[in-house]
Amino acid sequence: MLDPSLTQLLTAGVAAISCSAIAYVIAYPMISGDRAKEKRITSVTETPSRKSIKRSAAETAANRRKQVSESIKDLEQRQRSNRKVTLRLAMERAGLPADPQAFYVASAISGLLCAAIAYFSLPKGQLLTTLTVVAGFVGVIGLPRFILNKLFERRQKRFIAGLANSIDIIVRGVKSGLPLNECLNIIANEASDPIGPEFKEVVEQQRLGVPLGEALTRLSVRMPLQEVRFLAIVISIQQQSGGNLAEALNNLSTVLRDRHKMAMKIKALSSEAKASALILGSLPPGVTAMLHLSAPEYILPLFNTHSGNLFLGAGLFWMGIGIFVMRKMINFKY
Repeated sequence: MLDPSLTQLLTAGVAAISCSAIAYVIAYPMISGDRAKEKRITSVTETPSRKSIKRSAAETAANRRKQVSESIKDLEQRQRSNRKVTLRLAMERAGLPADPQAFYVASAISGLLCAAIAYFSLPKGQLLTTLTVVAGFVGVIGLPRFILNKLFERRQKRFIAGLANSIDIIVRGVKSGLPLNECLNIIANEASDPIGPEFKEVVEQQRLGVPLGEALTRLSVRMPLQEVRFLAIVISIQQQSGGNLAEALNNLSTVLRDRHKMAMKIKALSSEAKASALILGSLPPGVTAMLHLSAPEYILPLFNTHSGNLFLGAGLFWMGIGIFVMRKMINFKY
Protein backbone atom coordinates (compact mmCIF):
# COMPACT_ATOMS: atom_id res chain seq x y z
CA MET A 1 0.00 0.00 0.00
CA LEU A 2 1.31 3.40 -0.99
CA ASP A 3 1.11 6.40 1.20
CA PRO A 4 -1.88 8.63 0.30
CA SER A 5 0.33 11.69 0.03
CA LEU A 6 2.66 9.79 -2.33
CA THR A 7 -0.31 8.69 -4.44
CA GLN A 8 -1.53 12.27 -4.77
CA LEU A 9 1.96 13.39 -5.71
CA LEU A 10 2.24 10.74 -8.45
CA THR A 11 -1.20 11.64 -9.82
CA ALA A 12 -0.28 15.31 -9.96
CA GLY A 13 2.98 14.47 -11.73
CA VAL A 14 1.27 12.33 -14.35
CA ALA A 15 -1.31 15.08 -14.97
CA ALA A 16 1.41 17.70 -15.32
CA ILE A 17 3.36 15.55 -17.78
CA SER A 18 0.19 14.94 -19.86
CA CYS A 19 -0.68 18.63 -20.00
CA SER A 20 2.90 19.46 -21.00
CA ALA A 21 2.83 16.87 -23.80
CA ILE A 22 -0.47 18.20 -25.15
CA ALA A 23 0.78 21.80 -25.05
CA TYR A 24 3.99 20.75 -26.82
CA VAL A 25 2.07 18.97 -29.60
CA ILE A 26 -0.13 22.02 -30.16
CA ALA A 27 2.64 24.60 -29.97
CA TYR A 28 5.39 22.68 -31.82
CA PRO A 29 4.33 23.74 -35.37
CA MET A 30 4.34 27.37 -34.27
CA ILE A 31 7.73 27.39 -32.55
CA SER A 32 9.61 25.00 -34.83
CA GLY A 33 9.38 27.11 -37.95
CA ASP A 34 8.03 24.24 -40.11
CA ARG A 35 5.15 26.33 -41.40
CA ALA A 36 7.44 29.16 -42.38
CA LYS A 37 9.78 26.65 -44.05
CA GLU A 38 6.88 25.10 -46.02
CA LYS A 39 5.74 28.55 -47.15
CA ARG A 40 9.27 29.42 -48.32
CA ILE A 41 9.59 26.12 -50.22
CA THR A 42 6.19 26.65 -51.83
CA SER A 43 7.06 30.20 -52.85
CA VAL A 44 10.33 29.00 -54.42
CA THR A 45 9.04 25.87 -56.17
CA GLU A 46 5.71 27.26 -57.46
CA THR A 47 6.09 29.52 -60.42
CA PRO A 48 3.72 32.44 -61.02
CA SER A 49 2.19 30.62 -63.99
CA ARG A 50 1.35 27.58 -61.85
CA LYS A 51 -0.18 29.82 -59.20
CA SER A 52 -2.29 31.56 -61.79
CA ILE A 53 -3.43 28.19 -63.22
CA LYS A 54 -4.51 26.98 -59.79
CA ARG A 55 -6.24 30.29 -59.08
CA SER A 56 -8.05 30.24 -62.41
CA ALA A 57 -9.16 26.61 -61.92
CA ALA A 58 -10.56 27.44 -58.50
CA GLU A 59 -12.30 30.51 -59.86
CA THR A 60 -13.77 28.48 -62.74
CA ALA A 61 -15.13 25.83 -60.37
CA ALA A 62 -16.60 28.51 -58.10
CA ASN A 63 -18.20 30.30 -61.05
CA ARG A 64 -19.68 27.04 -62.36
CA ARG A 65 -21.18 26.22 -58.96
CA LYS A 66 -22.59 29.73 -58.77
CA GLN A 67 -24.11 29.45 -62.24
CA VAL A 68 -25.65 26.08 -61.41
CA SER A 69 -27.27 27.44 -58.26
CA GLU A 70 -28.48 30.57 -60.06
CA SER A 71 -29.95 28.51 -62.92
CA ILE A 72 -31.78 26.23 -60.49
CA LYS A 73 -33.13 29.18 -58.51
CA ASP A 74 -34.23 30.96 -61.67
CA LEU A 75 -36.01 27.85 -62.96
CA GLU A 76 -37.74 27.31 -59.61
CA GLN A 77 -38.91 30.93 -59.52
CA ARG A 78 -40.36 30.65 -63.03
CA GLN A 79 -42.13 27.44 -62.13
CA ARG A 80 -43.62 29.08 -59.03
CA SER A 81 -44.87 31.97 -61.15
CA ASN A 82 -46.38 29.46 -63.62
CA ARG A 83 -47.83 27.22 -60.91
CA LYS A 84 -51.39 28.21 -61.80
CA VAL A 85 -52.33 25.88 -64.65
CA THR A 86 -54.92 27.38 -66.98
CA LEU A 87 -57.31 25.27 -69.02
CA ARG A 88 -55.49 26.17 -72.23
CA LEU A 89 -52.14 25.03 -70.75
CA ALA A 90 -53.72 21.82 -69.43
CA MET A 91 -55.05 21.02 -72.91
CA GLU A 92 -51.62 21.73 -74.43
CA ARG A 93 -50.02 19.38 -71.91
CA ALA A 94 -52.53 16.67 -72.82
CA GLY A 95 -51.75 17.09 -76.53
CA LEU A 96 -55.21 18.44 -77.39
CA PRO A 97 -56.00 21.56 -79.43
CA ALA A 98 -55.98 24.53 -77.05
CA ASP A 99 -59.66 25.41 -77.46
CA PRO A 100 -61.38 25.99 -74.08
CA GLN A 101 -64.75 26.57 -75.74
CA ALA A 102 -64.75 23.06 -77.23
CA PHE A 103 -63.83 21.67 -73.80
CA TYR A 104 -66.80 23.44 -72.19
CA VAL A 105 -69.18 22.09 -74.85
CA ALA A 106 -67.83 18.56 -74.37
CA SER A 107 -68.22 18.93 -70.58
CA ALA A 108 -71.87 19.99 -70.96
CA ILE A 109 -72.60 17.02 -73.24
CA SER A 110 -70.85 14.67 -70.79
CA GLY A 111 -72.95 16.04 -67.91
CA LEU A 112 -76.21 15.53 -69.80
CA LEU A 113 -75.27 11.96 -70.75
CA CYS A 114 -74.27 11.04 -67.19
CA ALA A 115 -77.49 12.52 -65.78
CA ALA A 116 -79.60 10.66 -68.36
CA ILE A 117 -77.86 7.36 -67.68
CA ALA A 118 -78.34 7.79 -63.93
CA TYR A 119 -82.01 8.75 -64.29
CA PHE A 120 -82.98 5.81 -66.52
CA SER A 121 -80.77 3.14 -64.90
CA LEU A 122 -81.23 3.78 -61.18
CA PRO A 123 -84.34 2.46 -59.40
CA LYS A 124 -87.12 4.92 -58.62
CA GLY A 125 -86.95 6.23 -55.11
CA GLN A 126 -86.28 9.15 -52.85
CA LEU A 127 -82.67 9.52 -53.91
CA LEU A 128 -83.28 9.37 -57.67
CA THR A 129 -83.30 13.14 -58.17
CA THR A 130 -80.29 13.66 -55.90
CA LEU A 131 -78.27 10.92 -57.61
CA THR A 132 -79.20 12.29 -61.03
CA VAL A 133 -77.98 15.76 -60.08
CA VAL A 134 -74.78 14.31 -58.60
CA ALA A 135 -74.16 12.27 -61.76
CA GLY A 136 -74.69 15.35 -63.92
CA PHE A 137 -72.30 17.38 -61.76
CA VAL A 138 -69.66 14.63 -62.00
CA GLY A 139 -70.16 14.48 -65.75
CA VAL A 140 -69.67 18.25 -66.11
CA ILE A 141 -66.80 18.82 -63.66
CA GLY A 142 -65.17 15.53 -62.72
CA LEU A 143 -65.18 13.27 -65.77
CA PRO A 144 -63.68 15.73 -68.34
CA ARG A 145 -60.92 16.78 -65.92
CA PHE A 146 -60.21 13.14 -65.12
CA ILE A 147 -59.88 12.27 -68.80
CA LEU A 148 -57.68 15.34 -69.37
CA ASN A 149 -55.36 14.36 -66.52
CA LYS A 150 -55.14 10.77 -67.78
CA LEU A 151 -54.22 11.98 -71.27
CA PHE A 152 -51.57 14.24 -69.75
CA GLU A 153 -50.10 11.41 -67.64
CA ARG A 154 -50.01 9.08 -70.65
CA ARG A 155 -48.29 11.74 -72.72
CA GLN A 156 -45.76 12.35 -69.95
CA LYS A 157 -44.89 8.64 -69.81
CA ARG A 158 -44.35 8.51 -73.57
CA PHE A 159 -42.17 11.64 -73.37
CA ILE A 160 -39.99 10.20 -70.58
CA ALA A 161 -39.66 6.86 -72.40
CA GLY A 162 -38.18 8.54 -75.49
CA LEU A 163 -36.25 11.45 -73.96
CA ALA A 164 -33.05 9.46 -73.29
CA ASN A 165 -32.88 8.35 -76.93
CA SER A 166 -33.38 11.95 -78.06
CA ILE A 167 -30.53 13.10 -75.83
CA ASP A 168 -28.34 10.37 -77.32
CA ILE A 169 -29.09 11.82 -80.77
CA ILE A 170 -27.84 15.20 -79.54
CA VAL A 171 -24.71 13.59 -78.05
CA ARG A 172 -23.83 11.75 -81.27
CA GLY A 173 -24.54 14.84 -83.37
CA VAL A 174 -22.37 17.09 -81.21
CA LYS A 175 -19.53 14.55 -81.25
CA SER A 176 -19.72 14.35 -85.04
CA GLY A 177 -19.49 18.14 -85.37
CA LEU A 178 -23.13 19.16 -85.88
CA PRO A 179 -24.35 22.32 -84.13
CA LEU A 180 -26.84 21.95 -81.29
CA ASN A 181 -29.64 23.65 -83.23
CA GLU A 182 -29.29 21.14 -86.08
CA CYS A 183 -29.49 18.25 -83.60
CA LEU A 184 -32.68 19.67 -82.13
CA ASN A 185 -34.09 20.08 -85.64
CA ILE A 186 -33.36 16.39 -86.36
CA ILE A 187 -35.27 15.37 -83.22
CA ALA A 188 -38.17 17.66 -84.13
CA ASN A 189 -38.48 16.13 -87.60
CA GLU A 190 -37.73 12.48 -86.86
CA ALA A 191 -39.05 11.76 -83.35
CA SER A 192 -42.59 10.59 -82.74
CA ASP A 193 -45.26 12.29 -80.68
CA PRO A 194 -44.94 13.83 -78.10
CA ILE A 195 -41.16 14.43 -78.33
CA GLY A 196 -41.21 15.54 -81.96
CA PRO A 197 -43.93 18.24 -81.62
CA GLU A 198 -42.46 19.56 -78.36
CA PHE A 199 -38.95 19.94 -79.78
CA LYS A 200 -40.42 21.37 -82.96
CA GLU A 201 -41.97 24.09 -80.79
CA VAL A 202 -38.51 24.75 -79.29
CA VAL A 203 -36.98 25.03 -82.78
CA GLU A 204 -39.73 27.39 -83.97
CA GLN A 205 -39.24 29.61 -80.94
CA GLN A 206 -35.50 29.78 -81.67
CA ARG A 207 -36.23 30.87 -85.24
CA LEU A 208 -38.34 33.69 -83.83
CA GLY A 209 -35.41 34.91 -81.72
CA VAL A 210 -36.09 33.22 -78.38
CA PRO A 211 -32.86 32.06 -76.67
CA LEU A 212 -32.42 28.31 -76.38
CA GLY A 213 -32.41 28.40 -72.58
CA GLU A 214 -35.70 30.30 -72.53
CA ALA A 215 -37.23 27.91 -75.09
CA LEU A 216 -36.25 24.90 -72.97
CA THR A 217 -37.66 26.60 -69.87
CA ARG A 218 -40.97 26.99 -71.70
CA LEU A 219 -40.73 23.31 -72.61
CA SER A 220 -40.41 22.48 -68.91
CA VAL A 221 -43.62 24.47 -68.30
CA ARG A 222 -45.51 22.54 -70.98
CA MET A 223 -43.98 19.25 -69.79
CA PRO A 224 -43.33 19.68 -66.02
CA LEU A 225 -40.88 16.83 -65.52
CA GLN A 226 -37.61 16.73 -63.58
CA GLU A 227 -35.90 15.21 -66.61
CA VAL A 228 -36.80 18.22 -68.76
CA ARG A 229 -35.60 20.58 -66.02
CA PHE A 230 -32.27 18.73 -65.93
CA LEU A 231 -31.93 19.11 -69.70
CA ALA A 232 -32.73 22.83 -69.56
CA ILE A 233 -30.22 23.42 -66.74
CA VAL A 234 -27.42 21.47 -68.46
CA ILE A 235 -27.78 23.31 -71.77
CA SER A 236 -28.19 26.73 -70.09
CA ILE A 237 -25.03 26.27 -68.03
CA GLN A 238 -23.08 25.05 -71.07
CA GLN A 239 -24.11 28.14 -73.04
CA GLN A 240 -23.09 30.45 -70.18
CA SER A 241 -19.80 28.90 -69.09
CA GLY A 242 -18.83 26.48 -71.86
CA GLY A 243 -17.63 22.94 -71.33
CA ASN A 244 -18.04 19.52 -72.89
CA LEU A 245 -21.73 19.43 -73.83
CA ALA A 246 -21.55 15.88 -75.20
CA GLU A 247 -20.14 14.51 -71.94
CA ALA A 248 -22.70 16.38 -69.82
CA LEU A 249 -25.64 15.20 -71.94
CA ASN A 250 -24.25 11.66 -71.98
CA ASN A 251 -24.21 11.65 -68.18
CA LEU A 252 -27.75 13.04 -68.17
CA SER A 253 -28.89 10.29 -70.55
CA THR A 254 -27.38 7.66 -68.25
CA VAL A 255 -29.19 9.14 -65.25
CA LEU A 256 -32.50 9.18 -67.13
CA ARG A 257 -32.11 5.55 -68.14
CA ASP A 258 -31.33 4.56 -64.55
CA ARG A 259 -34.41 6.43 -63.32
CA HIS A 260 -36.55 4.68 -65.95
CA LYS A 261 -35.17 1.28 -64.88
CA MET A 262 -35.99 2.10 -61.26
CA ALA A 263 -39.53 3.10 -62.23
CA MET A 264 -40.05 -0.16 -64.11
CA LYS A 265 -38.67 -2.16 -61.16
CA ILE A 266 -41.03 -0.40 -58.75
CA LYS A 267 -43.94 -1.01 -61.12
CA ALA A 268 -43.12 -4.72 -61.26
CA LEU A 269 -42.79 -5.02 -57.48
CA SER A 270 -46.07 -3.19 -56.82
CA SER A 271 -48.11 -4.92 -59.55
CA GLU A 272 -49.42 -7.62 -57.19
CA ALA A 273 -50.58 -5.04 -54.63
CA LYS A 274 -52.25 -3.01 -57.38
CA ALA A 275 -54.11 -6.07 -58.66
CA SER A 276 -55.30 -6.87 -55.13
CA ALA A 277 -56.47 -3.29 -54.61
CA LEU A 278 -58.32 -3.34 -57.94
CA ILE A 279 -60.13 -6.57 -57.05
CA LEU A 280 -61.04 -5.40 -53.54
CA GLY A 281 -62.26 -2.04 -54.85
CA SER A 282 -64.41 -3.51 -57.62
CA LEU A 283 -66.09 -6.27 -55.56
CA PRO A 284 -68.75 -4.16 -53.71
CA PRO A 285 -70.12 -2.29 -56.77
CA GLY A 286 -69.88 -5.46 -58.86
CA VAL A 287 -71.86 -7.55 -56.35
CA THR A 288 -74.44 -4.74 -56.01
CA ALA A 289 -74.92 -4.61 -59.79
CA MET A 290 -75.32 -8.40 -60.05
CA LEU A 291 -77.87 -8.43 -57.23
CA HIS A 292 -79.79 -5.61 -58.87
CA LEU A 293 -79.97 -7.59 -62.12
CA SER A 294 -80.74 -11.00 -60.58
CA ALA A 295 -82.87 -10.12 -57.53
CA PRO A 296 -83.92 -6.45 -57.58
CA GLU A 297 -86.48 -6.89 -54.78
CA TYR A 298 -83.64 -7.99 -52.50
CA ILE A 299 -81.47 -4.89 -53.11
CA LEU A 300 -84.20 -2.23 -53.51
CA PRO A 301 -84.62 -1.52 -49.75
CA LEU A 302 -81.04 -0.25 -49.79
CA PHE A 303 -82.17 2.59 -52.08
CA ASN A 304 -85.84 3.08 -51.11
CA THR A 305 -85.68 3.21 -47.30
CA HIS A 306 -84.08 5.78 -45.04
CA SER A 307 -82.10 3.21 -43.05
CA GLY A 308 -80.92 1.65 -46.31
CA ASN A 309 -79.70 5.04 -47.51
CA LEU A 310 -77.76 5.49 -44.26
CA PHE A 311 -76.11 2.11 -44.66
CA LEU A 312 -75.33 2.88 -48.30
CA GLY A 313 -73.73 6.23 -47.41
CA ALA A 314 -71.69 4.68 -44.59
CA GLY A 315 -70.49 1.89 -46.90
CA LEU A 316 -69.44 4.35 -49.59
CA PHE A 317 -67.62 6.45 -46.99
CA TRP A 318 -65.61 3.55 -45.57
CA MET A 319 -64.96 2.14 -49.02
CA GLY A 320 -63.56 5.50 -50.09
CA ILE A 321 -61.23 5.53 -47.08
CA GLY A 322 -60.07 1.99 -47.90
CA ILE A 323 -59.36 2.87 -51.53
CA PHE A 324 -57.44 5.97 -50.42
CA VAL A 325 -55.31 3.93 -47.99
CA MET A 326 -54.58 1.26 -50.60
CA ARG A 327 -53.59 3.93 -53.10
CA LYS A 328 -51.13 5.42 -50.64
CA MET A 329 -49.68 1.98 -49.96
CA ILE A 330 -49.00 1.12 -53.61
CA ASN A 331 -47.76 4.53 -54.86
CA PHE A 332 -44.02 4.98 -54.38
CA LYS A 333 -41.90 8.09 -54.76
CA TYR A 334 -38.58 7.54 -56.45
